[in-house]
Amino acid sequence: MRLHRNLVFTVIDSLEDVFNEKEYADKVIQKALKKDLRWGARDRKFVAETFYEIVRWKRLYNEIAGTKDHYSRENLWKIFAVWAVLRGIELPDWKYFEDTPVRRIKGKFDELQSNRAISQSIPDWMDELCLKELGEKKWTAELKAQNIPASAILRVNTLRGTKKQLQDLLAKDDIVTKPIKGYPYALELDERKNVFVTQAFKSGMFEMQDASSQLVAEFLEIEPGMRVVDTCAGAGGKTLHIAALMENKGSIIATDIYGGKLIELKKRAKRAGAFNITTKKIESTKTIKKLYNTADRVLIDAPCSGLGVLKRNPDSKWKLQPEFIDNIKAIQSDILERYTKIAKVGGKVVYATCSILPSENQEQVAKFLEKNDNFKLIKDKKVLASVSGYDGFYMALLERIG
Repeated sequence: MRLHRNLVFTVIDSLEDVFNEKEYADKVIQKALKKDLRWGARDRKFVAETFYEIVRWKRLYNEIAGTKDHYSRENLWKIFAVWAVLRGIELPDWKYFEDTPVRRIKGKFDELQSNRAISQSIPDWMDELCLKELGEKKWTAELKAQNIPASAILRVNTLRGTKKQLQDLLAKDDIVTKPIKGYPYALELDERKNVFVTQAFKSGMFEMQDASSQLVAEFLEIEPGMRVVDTCAGAGGKTLHIAALMENKGSIIATDIYGGKLIELKKRAKRAGAFNITTKKIESTKTIKKLYNTADRVLIDAPCSGLGVLKRNPDSKWKLQPEFIDNIKAIQSDILERYTKIAKVGGKVVYATCSILPSENQEQVAKFLEKNDNFKLIKDKKVLASVSGYDGFYMALLERIG
């Protein structure tokens, strides 16, 4: 592989934005890929994949480069050199790569493999926490799986067409997809391509949604004609799936504390042809209290640590702090107590997170059930990336019995 200056400089600029300016990786790369309209698919792929790879392995590369967790411009070039050497890429005769210690880089990489937190590039506190909650065998396997970049998965919008129709339409744009066994609405891309410029996307035939995330709406046991409340709807990925499962019959109330996300949901719903969704910003506790005892189904897609989705959000490893997890568990407990009251007697609730920690998942549900004997657990599901190959998730189906 031959390195091109403009592409490498874009990677370095983007790393500076994430490591020093604390910007979010997905926003940074969106901006970076618009930098030069003359770039072809191969150029864009190099920038995106190299950037995410270095973000993912930040700690390991930092240790090898000896940059002491200080991300000056000069040190970012050293870290880039580590990435290139470990991939067998010949470094060009640029001043940034003068005196790069190729043999020492390879030797240091081998030497660090005995330290799991460094070799798998994760903060010590996160390694210790997950080890404590999951055990050595499960956590080691999960950590390795979370360091494999996420696949690109689509969810067919059955309000607009079938999976076969979507595959055929995408094939006209040279986008090859394959179905995934056990996921009735999912198609996996053979290789990453910009699917958002296709006619299939513009006509609302699909949404980008991980396979594990697609399990949540189905877990609600929805039927057309029901009244459903999605309490933490965000921009509405799961809301739109619910609408499709309901065949646009019945009603969905999508709530969130962020009005901007609900505006985005409205745009997506229009494109998807989902006409049974009403959005409602949570202004205060009164917003939720007015919904008490009204819903057949309630989805609580709770805020969480996101430790099940590190494969798609590798920068979150470096942004997350231990105190955040303590705070988020208190918020989860409060949301469970209040939002479950939206379900009417005989109604069902799904509590879901994209975390793999038992303390955010089954332990939260167990504590809730101890205090609320008017609910019972119907079933729950733990999804690990090391088993499924997709995001880590948890979901529990509760029924209100009194």
